[in-house]
Amino acid sequence: MSVQIKEKIEKLKEKIRKHDYFYYVLSQPSIADKEYDDLIRQLIELENKYPQYRAEDSPSQRLSSGISEGFKTVKHSAGMFSLDNTYSVEELKLWDERVRKGLGKDAVYEYMAELKFDGVSVNLTYVKGKFIVGATRGDGACGEDVTANIKTIRAIPLALLGKDLADFMEIRGEAYMDKKDFLNVNQERLEQGEVLFANPRNATSGSLKLLDSNLVAKRRLSFFAHSLGSYQGQEINTQNDFLARLKDWGVRANMHSALCGNIDAVIDYCQKWQNRRDELGYEIDGIVIKVNSFAQQKELGFTAKSPRWAVAYKFPARQATTELLEINVFVGRTGVITPTAVLKPVECSGVMISNATLHNFDEIGRLGLRVGDRVLIERAGDVIPKVVKVVEQKGKKAYNIPASCPACGEKIIKEKAEDVAYRCINSDCPAQLERALLHFAGRDALDIEGLGEAVIAQLVKLKLLKSLADIYKLKPQELLGLELFKEKKANNLLKAIQKSKAQSLARLIFALGVRHVGQKAAYTLANEFLTMDKLRQATLEDLDKIPEIGNVMAASVADYFKLSQSKKLIQELKNLGLNMRQEAAKFKTNKLTGRTVVFTGELAEFSRTQAEEAVRRCGGIFSSSVSSKTDFLVAGESAGSKFNKAKELGVKIISERQFKEMIK
Repeated sequence: MSVQIKEKIEKLKEKIRKHDYFYYVLSQPSIADKEYDDLIRQLIELENKYPQYRAEDSPSQRLSSGISEGFKTVKHSAGMFSLDNTYSVEELKLWDERVRKGLGKDAVYEYMAELKFDGVSVNLTYVKGKFIVGATRGDGACGEDVTANIKTIRAIPLALLGKDLADFMEIRGEAYMDKKDFLNVNQERLEQGEVLFANPRNATSGSLKLLDSNLVAKRRLSFFAHSLGSYQGQEINTQNDFLARLKDWGVRANMHSALCGNIDAVIDYCQKWQNRRDELGYEIDGIVIKVNSFAQQKELGFTAKSPRWAVAYKFPARQATTELLEINVFVGRTGVITPTAVLKPVECSGVMISNATLHNFDEIGRLGLRVGDRVLIERAGDVIPKVVKVVEQKGKKAYNIPASCPACGEKIIKEKAEDVAYRCINSDCPAQLERALLHFAGRDALDIEGLGEAVIAQLVKLKLLKSLADIYKLKPQELLGLELFKEKKANNLLKAIQKSKAQSLARLIFALGVRHVGQKAAYTLANEFLTMDKLRQATLEDLDKIPEIGNVMAASVADYFKLSQSKKLIQELKNLGLNMRQEAAKFKTNKLTGRTVVFTGELAEFSRTQAEEAVRRCGGIFSSSVSSKTDFLVAGESAGSKFNKAKELGVKIISERQFKEMIK
């Protein structure tokens, strides 16, 4: 029996170390947090029951280390401990009882409840108010010196405000990436043909490990301070006082922290933010609860790896279990065949889920999926649900990758052995054509209002659209033959088609659907070459010289313009009157670099498209909706609901005249 227990402990330790390596060193988490926590719990329970098998190198005895090559090691003046986790109200109450017992039954104490940010813990060292060193947590005693990367985070001051600053101080907090910036980073990686980050925390960790701080700066990381490490300055008595002092020092702390008089107030706070977490522009995965008094924290002390005076309440994973009814395949505009799980409808995170992404056929094999299996699905925020794993193998037949395209019946292949995706390479595939047409007419491309999915499907079925150029050959009588089309609707669509001819070269490049070329890259190419002819003539070497265009994208662009069908299409679009030139940038200012701008109402001197492009040329980010992350709302005549929302959120509202002055 003892041999079996020892083997079980060693296997658990090996498994945990493997996951530590993937998470801390490679920044590629291999399992969900809850599963990892369960492994740790199992190990601790076994070691407590059989202490003779507890070794000093066990993951239960020390914090995980992940010091990467390329960074020097720096020692923290005060250790950075991890927190114990709780997962229920009952566990929170038990922890509160332990606090009460530790302080004495008659003790009066309060709790500070704070959002638990899903990012990377960092330690900032300040000497006489000057930022000296920024480091990751590492193994809790030592971390990686990432000072140069930390300096790129604008939320972290390089010099503290105020007088009588501490001779020495460590400020702890969380580096993180906003949801919006995470989506932008992943879009750029998709365009470059790079592996996508799993989540914002994964992206933050990977960013802090970059050796080029210029690349880190482009990731737009942010920061919230939450704890005090070693400190040699004027006395601070409570966590509440510390958070207030942070404001005085010019250090960013989260505004949603709350002082709670008892554990019931803490529980209310936890439940409130569990329900409201999607309202935030960043990810949180729970609540951190701390005894407010530093003197009482000292009295309670620490266990071997965690403070007794603090605990994390982890939100339930946004997961559900259901049955896999079917696996469908979807043909994209580039011919990629993507499998999708059809599920027995189940509620997850307050939403009924009936479909989930399976990414690719390799994922089906990795998961061992069979139709009829019970599966665990996961949904975070507005992200498309995904199948996490099989929880009960009930399906009898293994899934076979289809041999042919479901839309055209032609053979599907992997173009390269190392590719993950299977593709339909039939250029006449109707499904590809429909997706390509939909992309071409989309709001971010040539913006042809009225040319939506249902209309395109009808036109393709009737063989009125066989290529992108055919859009500009449509006749009124052809449109009137479609379902629900009257004369007015047909005329409006033809006007929209005609109007689209004047769209910018950048939009046209994006609309063509060149592999790996997204909006940002399309604008870069348009502003670099200014005409379609010059872009078509560009060599691979010419494209490689552009800093924003990676090797994969450069090769994709060069290959696209070599194709005979591409040459034919471009010439045809040119003959049909589409704009093939990009207006040279008139704006030299960098006032909008990294700033998000939204427009509302009627503009007098700009069309909406011109205004959007002006923002982009000045380094800004155009958005169609107002949020707390919006920097400016440009309000024209008859401003709508966006105006009121901006006022509520405290977003700066400027006039069209002010915007014009800003971009000069």
